[in-house]
Amino acid sequence: MRASVIQIAVNEDESVEARRRRVAAMVREQAGSDLVVLPELWTTGAFAYEAFGREAEPLEGPTYEAMAKAASDAGVWLHAGSVPERDPDGPLYNTSLVFSPSGDLAAAYRKIHRFGFDKGEAVLMGAGTELVTVRLPATTLGLSTCYDLRFPELFRGLVDAGAETLVVSAGWPERRRSHWTLLAQARAVENQAFVVACGTAGTHAGVPQAGHSIVVDPWGEVLARAGADEEVLTVEFDPGKVATTREQFPALKDRMLGLQPPRRP
Repeated sequence: MRASVIQIAVNEDESVEARRRRVAAMVREQAGSDLVVLPELWTTGAFAYEAFGREAEPLEGPTYEAMAKAASDAGVWLHAGSVPERDPDGPLYNTSLVFSPSGDLAAAYRKIHRFGFDKGEAVLMGAGTELVTVRLPATTLGLSTCYDLRFPELFRGLVDAGAETLVVSAGWPERRRSHWTLLAQARAVENQAFVVACGTAGTHAGVPQAGHSIVVDPWGEVLARAGADEEVLTVEFDPGKVATTREQFPALKDRMLGLQPPRRP
């Protein structure tokens, strides 16, 4: 399986529409990959809170249309990162979109864990409630977004739902870059799954971004890692290694907690 992770630079001197066109062109350039992954809130910047309401879109808005066409043109499965979604009957959501090679919407995931500690995203956006997986021909994706990476129970739930490749779309800050790498490897090891984690480059509302997108195998080995600037990280891996790892080291079968209600004394 060939995956291309597009680490987009989000800078204030580029309009949302111009960036949307540029990213669509970058997706088309990945024809030949099986999976293409974009970062979180790349239209606005994950820390550009004041832009969320102004740039929010309906689910089938301009980013949806541009990314559906790009996925179809390239013939790839596209995790199009996330956009600020405006629900006509509710709040904003940080919503990820996944398109099939035909350009059809395969899944939408509303971010469950909102970052901000009672400010920013935590108060401006609603929280998703559903775990989302997507079945590809070679693997099953489990979807997550940025701050979700700090909550291992979400990923265990995705694995229980059949996920073999955990995709993290993020706008992670540079000042906590060491956590980004550590947690991506931890989620891979504890779930015996591939982790494909795509972050942003550039600066969002004065917050330098970590970049350093990363792909990790089920043993926690780093298969590929980006630098700090915008780049396309492409890696080939064997999805069958998930089953092999789980057979050779069947730690998931030894779980004792979270599988059934505790017995009453």
